[in-house]
Amino acid sequence: MEEVNQRKLLSALCHGAIFFSATVISVGLPIAILFTSQDSIVKENAKESLNFHINLYIYAFIFALLIFLLIGFPLLVLLGVASWVMPIIAIVQIINNPDRPYRYPFIFRLF
Repeated sequence: MEEVNQRKLLSALCHGAIFFSATVISVGLPIAILFTSQDSIVKENAKESLNFHINLYIYAFIFALLIFLLIGFPLLVLLGVASWVMPIIAIVQIINNPDRPYRYPFIFRLF
């Protein structure tokens, strides 16, 4: 039972790291958990969280460039909403089903 609770906590921390900071902590916490955890589910959640963060940075850069075409601002607003809503959905899914890693939709997986 303790292993399941630890899995839930570490996986939720990986996905919820974006709420702590938008820079170092949001990426550093999943990296630290990835290298210190022995649980394969937690490692998969850490990788997925890192992929989500990297995708957010890439999309933000592209949408910022599109501001000059007058379509970038609404896309940046939508990205901001997604950066709050998607990790909350991930945390809820992890708490409800700790034996399966969460997969974000519509992202490129680099790890």
